Amino acid sequence: MELRPLQRADARPILHLRLANRPYLERTEPDRDDPDARYTLAGIEGWITRHERAFVILDGAEIAGTISIFNVTGRPLSSGMIGYWVDEARAGRGLATAAVAAVLEVAWRELGLHRVEAGTRADNRASQRVLEKNGFTRVGLLRRHLLIGGEWVDHVLWEKLEDD
Repeated sequence: MELRPLQRADARPILHLRLANRPYLERTEPDRDDPDARYTLAGIEGWITRHERAFVILDGAEIAGTISIFNVTGRPLSSGMIGYWVDEARAGRGLATAAVAAVLEVAWRELGLHRVEAGTRADNRASQRVLEKNGFTRVGLLRRHLLIGGEWVDHVLWEKLEDD
């Protein structure tokens, strides 16, 4: 597994991967005003343009998913959140776990963050396992936190401090 910063040229391969994984991804992704934005070339190009701290997760030379650090704040919080997804066909091979470990190094060394947070659906045990393997602590339950598939879904909030 390797991370590299997103590039505009990644839009088309990401689109193909997202379209192939749409039913898998839609189970965890929040509703948007434009529900198809994540599944169009223009939508993905816009996402790439808006995210300066986003990376592709590579499995060999192939894109296997993405990971990003967002909502980055300076002092006094010095924190950010991470979000990630991996191709369903590659799930369970440790790619997401390795990607989270790599992006934590970016958070600590390049961004100087004190805390990184993540949220998972309460029933997304695989993603919770990724965070546990990376030393995240479960903070608590956010009731009816995100609208997913037209339903308010509970999420678990996780955190990791730089010195954990």
